[in-house]
Formats: sequence, C-alpha cells, structure tokens
Amino acid sequence: MTGEPTIKVIENKERFIRFEIDNINYAEANMIRRTLVNDIPKLAIDKVVFRHGQIRDSSGNVFDSSLPLFDEMVAHRIGLIPLKTDLKMNFRDDCICGGKGCSLCTVTFNINKTGPSEVTSADLLPFTGNTDLVPTDMDIPIVKLGSNQALLVTAEAYLGRGSEHVKWQVTSGVSYKIHREYFINKADNPGFEVIKSKFPGAVVSEDSTQIVLSDDVPSRELMIYINRARRNGVVNESKLLFDEDESRFIFHFETDGSIPAELALDVALKRIPERLTHLLDSISFAD
Repeated sequence: MTGEPTIKVIENKERFIRFEIDNINYAEANMIRRTLVNDIPKLAIDKVVFRHGQIRDSSGNVFDSSLPLFDEMVAHRIGLIPLKTDLKMNFRDDCICGGKGCSLCTVTFNINKTGPSEVTSADLLPFTGNTDLVPTDMDIPIVKLGSNQALLVTAEAYLGRGSEHVKWQVTSGVSYKIHREYFINKADNPGFEVIKSKFPGAVVSEDSTQIVLSDDVPSRELMIYINRARRNGVVNESKLLFDEDESRFIFHFETDGSIPAELALDVALKRIPERLTHLLDSISFAD
C-alpha cells in the first residue's frame, strides 16, 4: 500500500451510510468496525424508579401500579429505547457534579400512564436536562395496561458506550468488504446495456469487447447478472475474470437515530487516534 488512507462516501442518509476507505489493511478495517460498534457515545436510560401502591388521577380515580410484567422486564425495555443524543453532554463520571447527576450530564424522564392502554416510547417524556432529547421512535411498545392499572416511573439517562452495554450502541449492521471488479465479455453476456443503464455507478470501465463492473453497491439484479456471466463463461470455456483490491474496503452501517450516520463515522474516526495515543502513553518502557 502507498499513500495515506482516503475516504469516499458512496451513499449517505440520515440513518445509513456506505463509504470506501483505501490504503488500509484488514487489521485497520476491523479497528474501524469495532470502534463504530463499541466506542461512540450515546444517551441511554440506566436507572428506572417505579412508584408502587395506589395511584390517583386528577379526577380521583384509583389505579393499582401492579403490572402484567415484572418491573425488571419493563425497566429493561425502557433502557433499550434509543434516545436522541447530544454529544456535547458530559460523561457522568467526568462531570462537575461529581457523578451526582445534573443538567450537563443527565436527562430525567417520566412515564405517567393509566389503563386500559398501551404504554409506548411516546409516553417517555423528558422533564429535566435537555428536554429535546426524546426517543427516536415514538411507536416502540413497552407494556399493556389493563383496567385500573397504571405505570408511574422516573428514569435517568446519561452517556455511555457500546462496550459497556448494548443500549449504548449507536450503530448496527456494521460490516465491510473488499473492492472487486468483474471483467465481463460482452459477446458472451447479452443484456449488459440494460445493466449499465440501471446501475451506472457499478461501471468501472468499458471498451468494445468487455465491460468492467463493481459490486461495491450491492444489488440483487446486478449480482444475478454477474452470476449468470460467471456461468456463461464456464459454458464458453473462458472463466469470468475478476480482480480484488485488498487495500480498498467498502463499509456500511446504520444507526438507531440517536445521532446521524455521518456524525457517527466522524466520531469513530476521531476516536481511533485518541485510543492509540492513550495506549502509547500507558506503555512503560524498561530502562
């Protein structure tokens, strides 16, 4: 490999990104993957307090706080609800409040719902800290309440990382592949014009006898055509040629909406040199 690594974004959406990094090896690619999975800060609920006993609403109706599910199961479901995240927040252990919880490091939520009804993530309402940090999806079911049942809880959310618990994991489906180019003989594989028109981004080069396609952006129809070309090559006793570049890696992942996918990538790439610097500083050299 020669030169510094470079990044090219192939596809970019709010919760999904596909990008290429060249001039790296498998170890470095896996380092990026693991950082994306484990090391991006995210806001998540880690403490849920239930109010037990009888609960009265504003009309004086009495409800029982007993639930059809154990408190632990309800707390677990609440903790896994993805929340919008402000990366400018302090980590609780590093906050000026000394970890007690304040508006700089903690967002407090409550749920106050009576039955018969279904409690969803839309009922999880922030009331201290940054109240803009609401659930990313308002339709996540938590528990169903029967008649005369109620749920009244207070919950605290703060920053963590996926290496601590999956509820702090921003990304999912993080994977990569190496860059491949398929050299397809036009004479043996009719229909290449249709594929070229449908997938212009897959065309690497073309001359009078062959077309070179890449599967960097996967498509079922494109792969069917490439597999058909592979079979046609065998029939005509001329193998389908392809080339693999083990210094060019195509990544893709999606987020849970807590932060945009592009920001998650930016945070991960900045986190890697921080971790490497910390590792170097932790090494004690013998005289």
